[in-house]
Amino acid sequence: MFENVTKGEATKQQILQTALQLFRSQGFDSTTMRDIAAALGMSLGAAYYYFETKESIIAAYYDYVQAEHILRARAQFAKHAALRERVAAAIHTKLDILQDDRQLLAALFRYGGDPGHPLSWFGPETRNQRELSMGVFAEAIADERLPNDLREVTPVLLWALHMGVLLYFLYDKSPNQRRTWRLAEAAVAMVMQAKRIVTLPLMRSVRKRVIDALREAELIPAVPKLPATETSTSNEEG
Repeated sequence: MFENVTKGEATKQQILQTALQLFRSQGFDSTTMRDIAAALGMSLGAAYYYFETKESIIAAYYDYVQAEHILRARAQFAKHAALRERVAAAIHTKLDILQDDRQLLAALFRYGGDPGHPLSWFGPETRNQRELSMGVFAEAIADERLPNDLREVTPVLLWALHMGVLLYFLYDKSPNQRRTWRLAEAAVAMVMQAKRIVTLPLMRSVRKRVIDALREAELIPAVPKLPATETSTSNEEG
């Protein structure tokens, strides 16, 4: 999972890996910081030195997931030029990363509705991961010709769509989560159909009303460029 790290970073990552194993095997609520320290043969104080709480361990896991998502999505973007394949890759790579952690994430889902909780997927504590995730979708559409207003809002809408797919994924009991994969394919097809419709000139005023409403509700954050790689830009229409 991790390479080229210092001794302190290696210890922190070892704690993270061990904690995740315990969360997966005995549940997040049932696992204590003392359990984690004991499994590593270290003192409780040493464990607290690296992570103050179990929640901070999960926050580090979220960071790992996002960093891994960027790497895997970019690897797929390098192979595909078509928008449909790039959007599909952005969603599919996230599903691949989370495949073995569905039970853990389902247990954490109860925090999602509480924006004040540090593990809420929609709260201020996870804003950086959220915006980086939107950045993946911004890269997916980077080479596509889009009106400026759609270029601004599309990464946010695609992120929201992928969150809906992920929620279904957590509770999908079909073999190998086949229903989720079919849902993801249908969602991508819907995106392609929607693009053809909303980019029509006669839809410009409708787009403006919708986007203005989203902006007034503060639902369109500024999406940052992802680190390490400069994304290409395309000619934009009015």
